[in-house]
Amino acid sequence: MPRKAGGALKRTSPGFLVLVCFLLLLRPAGCGGLPEKTAPAPPPGQNSPLQKQAASDDTAPPDLIPATVAEVIDGDTVRVRLPGRRTQKVRFIGVDTPETRHPKTGEEPYGRAAAAFTKKSLLGRRVWLERDVQERDRYGRLLAYVWLEPPTGASASEVREKMFNARLLLEGCAQVLTVPPNVRYADLFVKFQREAREAKKGLWSGKTPGA
Repeated sequence: MPRKAGGALKRTSPGFLVLVCFLLLLRPAGCGGLPEKTAPAPPPGQNSPLQKQAASDDTAPPDLIPATVAEVIDGDTVRVRLPGRRTQKVRFIGVDTPETRHPKTGEEPYGRAAAAFTKKSLLGRRVWLERDVQERDRYGRLLAYVWLEPPTGASASEVREKMFNARLLLEGCAQVLTVPPNVRYADLFVKFQREAREAKKGLWSGKTPGA
């Protein structure tokens, strides 16, 4: 006798239900279930964090050597303590201050004042050393530009405000001494010396310190 249309459905076997549940568990969550977590894409025109890091590296300052000034020898020469507690004598690039104890001329005019300015500004202070083409002079001294703060670039304003070599010139405590191949800031140094001379500062004042 044929089944009626409204009759009871045939009972499903337990094995079939287990198989269906297993297949549902394997179903990927990204397709109709919970959305998969992905990093949001940056808005149009905006760099990703990695791109930003690469861009900042392109404008990073040159390699600098952190140091602490342990002794001031004269206006343009100091002894510094480097990482690892090594000490080095450092001669400032591009500037020349009057001598305090020259073997032939003895103490030169304004030599003591220049040394005092360097001592007041640098002794015990943390600085950052920038090298040029030539690493040392004929006396074995490390040649460096001395930064009071790490620069963010090499603009004239950065050099004027943060580099001690430049401050010696701007205050009239030193004259320009350009010794190739170390000429990275030579043009700026000439400009700073001209400013000090026109303002009659220090060496250009026509006065003897303490007189």
